[in-house]
Amino acid sequence: MSRHVAIVTDSTAYLPHLTMERHGITAVPLTVVLGDRALEEGTEISARSLAEALQKRRPVTTSRPSPELFAETYRKVADSGATGIVSLHLSSEFSGTYDAAVLAAREAPVPVRVVDTGMVAMALGFCALSAAETADAGGSIDEAVLAAEKRASGTSAYFYVDTLDYLRRGGRIGAAQALFGSALAVKPLLQLDGGRIELLEKVRTASKAIARLQEIVAERAGNGQVDIAVHHLAAPERAEALAAWLRERVPGLAELHVSEVGAVIGAHTGPGLLGAVVSPRE
Repeated sequence: MSRHVAIVTDSTAYLPHLTMERHGITAVPLTVVLGDRALEEGTEISARSLAEALQKRRPVTTSRPSPELFAETYRKVADSGATGIVSLHLSSEFSGTYDAAVLAAREAPVPVRVVDTGMVAMALGFCALSAAETADAGGSIDEAVLAAEKRASGTSAYFYVDTLDYLRRGGRIGAAQALFGSALAVKPLLQLDGGRIELLEKVRTASKAIARLQEIVAERAGNGQVDIAVHHLAAPERAEALAAWLRERVPGLAELHVSEVGAVIGAHTGPGLLGAVVSPRE
């Protein structure tokens, strides 16, 4: 039985499954409530099913994992040989996931450091990956936490949505900002700032907004070594076009991930989402 620092995250990190297996990263699922059914993200509801439900205007909500589920996860990870756990989660501004993990950590059989990364999607995923790489190299809990926090401090996330209505319904953006966007028929570009979703720019059309998103991501990437993730919901053509553009325009591109977001993030953004996470390696 190996003795090591283990990394736990949640299902909104959207790390590739093979990457998680290679580094032994465990993801605790959030829940999507579709009508009267509570479904675990990643195993019981797909992004496609979620998009179809939203397009039919079916009621969709999300909820955090329970402290009991975190406690069970920590026990299993400890039983596998972990001497300590770093538990990295999406911004506490979006979810009570961090709070649930903190409650469970108090009773865990090994030391657990719970971190509110202020991130979501692959912005969170890159933090978990940095922590895992540090742990794989024999790093301590403190060193793994430091690696994740350093990665978070340099990571940026930008995204375009067809409408702000889903973010407004879920309380993830102010009603005034959503109303402004609807009234003027502008297409908003948003960013993750301080763990919150903030309006970055207002653009008149979808095509101009996506072109502006390309420019912002390339400018943020600069010339140094950088990892980028492109996310979408029910918009694969947009995602592939953005990815192809970035491959041509970002000289220091190290890794490029293209993936559809899961049901939890999709429930709050709606179909048509196009996002990019820019994460420098240094």
